[in-house]
Amino acid sequence: MIRTLLILLGITILIAVGIGLIGDAGQASLIWLNYRVDTSAAAAVCILGFLALCAVCFWNLALWLSRSPQRAERARAEARRRQGEEVLTRGFLAVAAGDGAEARRNAAKALDLSDNVLLVRVLTAMAAETSGDATATRAAYTAMLNVPELKLAGLRGLMQLAQSQGDKAEAVRLAGEAYNQPRPAMWAFETLFEARLEAGEWSEALGLIDGALTRKLISPLFSERAKASLMAASAAALEAEDEPQALDYAVRAAKLQPQFTPAAIIAARLLLKAGKPGRAEDVLEAAWAAAPHPALWLAYRDLVSDETPRERARRLQGLLDRNTDAREGRILRLEQAVLGGSKADITAAMAALEPDTAEDVVTKRVCAAMARGAQGLQDLDAARAWVAQAALARSEPEWSDIDAEGRAFAYGAQDWSNLILTFAGKAVLPHPRFERGEKGLPELPELASRYVPSMPFIKAAKSRPHALPQPDDPGAFDAAITGQDLDPADMQAPAKPKPMRKARAPKAVK
Repeated sequence: MIRTLLILLGITILIAVGIGLIGDAGQASLIWLNYRVDTSAAAAVCILGFLALCAVCFWNLALWLSRSPQRAERARAEARRRQGEEVLTRGFLAVAAGDGAEARRNAAKALDLSDNVLLVRVLTAMAAETSGDATATRAAYTAMLNVPELKLAGLRGLMQLAQSQGDKAEAVRLAGEAYNQPRPAMWAFETLFEARLEAGEWSEALGLIDGALTRKLISPLFSERAKASLMAASAAALEAEDEPQALDYAVRAAKLQPQFTPAAIIAARLLLKAGKPGRAEDVLEAAWAAAPHPALWLAYRDLVSDETPRERARRLQGLLDRNTDAREGRILRLEQAVLGGSKADITAAMAALEPDTAEDVVTKRVCAAMARGAQGLQDLDAARAWVAQAALARSEPEWSDIDAEGRAFAYGAQDWSNLILTFAGKAVLPHPRFERGEKGLPELPELASRYVPSMPFIKAAKSRPHALPQPDDPGAFDAAITGQDLDPADMQAPAKPKPMRKARAPKAVK
């Protein structure tokens, strides 16, 4: 309004100044109600401008007065909106702080003050959940199902409530309903995927992966890792029932993700049963090139049984050529040298493994490999020293994947479920046997005892712990001094005491 008045006043002044500059613009006459008014044209313009200004002011004043109720209503609505926002803010802060009672009080206020129905319903549900009222929580999330924008949030809240109450079937049903929405959420896929894995339903999980990839819920890399691990689990389950189908699953899994060692192990085993050792070698070599694992070279070693140690050492070179820089490659190089029997090769391989024997990185397997190397050099004292050091070294999680009978990745359904989840998400292999502390394949070599003469005393102590020889009468235990073993009959018969000799008198000193 003030701006309009100023504009009119400025126009009037400009017109008056213009008329004054051009000189006498003439006379202006006005006859109204028998009255005649004569004045100059400049004065008439100024009068007209002033009258127009007054008319505008009057009109704006009238409009302002007529719109006063609307302005008051808008002011009240704005104040109400600010109060609603403040109440919602305090409510969500109370939820974040874990104060359920305060959150529910603010949710009740927001129901009257705020026009944002979506946020009010979300706050109401979260406040009830924070306060631990399961009935109110269920009612709040159920009410959200009727609002299209809140349906996924309501399903997620009900699913979490079912999980907290131990109702897995209801949780899976709700996750399935959420997954079938036009725009499903990632949590729905994860819940269904974990449920399929927990139930050991590998085929259903494979179908779920395909659907999630089509809907762009997961990346292609996650899909490949999940498919490879699921097909390997299917192969392990079908190996005893349907070998052709198991072989197909295992070979496809090993080709899809060569670094997934269980797939390569299962595929190589089934290919060997099918009379295809060459293809088994190719699968193990590809897996070794991608991710060396001790189970790989053990499976590769056992592909051929009728060969001499040197022939086996030459064959292991095919595996080593695929990946020589890894630590597993250095250990395998030493194992190969021991099989070959060349002291020069053993010495070189032990020197290459020397950095892995540092105190902060040494493991039982490294100590065992060094002990076998020393044994191959016929240095039994050094071999025993490495065996003794192995007792203080840590075990390797990868070695725990091989059980005491030499079977690699002989897992149950629960272990496979954890394996699939971890590998699909992080591309690493978990080691459930290591986590449970189960015994696996022995790591240390068998060494002969160093002190043979001591063995008879140990045997005697074990058989007759209370019949130990006297220092002045060793009796039958004299044989132990020369390293001879004792006859069990001699050990059972007590030794006869020898007659005591008379002491001789000392000779006289001349």
